[in-house]
Amino acid sequence: MSKTKEKKDTVEKDFLSYPDTAADVINVLLYQGDQVTTAGRLLAGPTETVYQGREKLRSQMEDLCKYEIEDGRIRLMYLIANQSRTDGKMPLRKAGYVGSIYRDQYEEKAKDTFPVIAFVLYWGMPRWRSRRSIWQLFKKRKLSEKEWKYIDEMHLHVFEMRYLPEETRSLFRSDMRIVTDFLAEGKDYRSNRKVRHKAALIRMIRVLSGDADTADVEEWLRQQGIREEDEITVCELFDQYERRGRKEGIRFGDARRLVKDIENVMKTFQVTLEKACEGLNVTVSEYEEAKNIT
Repeated sequence: MSKTKEKKDTVEKDFLSYPDTAADVINVLLYQGDQVTTAGRLLAGPTETVYQGREKLRSQMEDLCKYEIEDGRIRLMYLIANQSRTDGKMPLRKAGYVGSIYRDQYEEKAKDTFPVIAFVLYWGMPRWRSRRSIWQLFKKRKLSEKEWKYIDEMHLHVFEMRYLPEETRSLFRSDMRIVTDFLAEGKDYRSNRKVRHKAALIRMIRVLSGDADTADVEEWLRQQGIREEDEITVCELFDQYERRGRKEGIRFGDARRLVKDIENVMKTFQVTLEKACEGLNVTVSEYEEAKNIT
């Protein structure tokens, strides 16, 4: 896995790990907005399962696992996968994850027996046209109707997050509403909705916009004096972040011009860095700082 994809996956997992966001996604996408589950009933579960490979045991990682707890027992499990690319063999992957969980229950490695609901959040730009079931995967095989009768179906539940209709997006109560509206409306999106998880939201917006470098988000929030518990709207947060972007863009442009001017003087007049800086009335340290920026 590339470092860029790994960072993107981490940001998506972190955003969904908040119980209020996970519960919101489950209620809207699976239950059409009915409040079937709540943040208080969801408990983080293991995301790693083990299976027998060709020569040794291998592990497989799912993005997010949430137990729904009722009266102290596991009522059911939700498995949520984030996907950036279409994958025609993903029904087989789902069968592996879900089968492993049921096997653990059969071998009494799990305390309870419970059903598993697995679904995919697809964040890619191209529409998902890949196979969504085991039957579709093998539909070109020359099998008789009698044979098909005994082949168990496994359906892949895929939600194309960039293409959710407005009536679905309007059902979200968490920061997921902001993300899906931003994807649908683009960079001109504005809203007076309150942002709950500020750092996670900014990181999510950035990676979905193609920027994998999100390491500076917490530091920027600190510099702006914005705390996670503060009330701030989408408009207020985005406007501050855009002003920062414009400021850094201007700074970058000035720095690039300064470096170019000094290096042109050095080349044209065959002088040292110190002489070129002196001629342009800047210090060597200012040149080096500009060089680091560019």
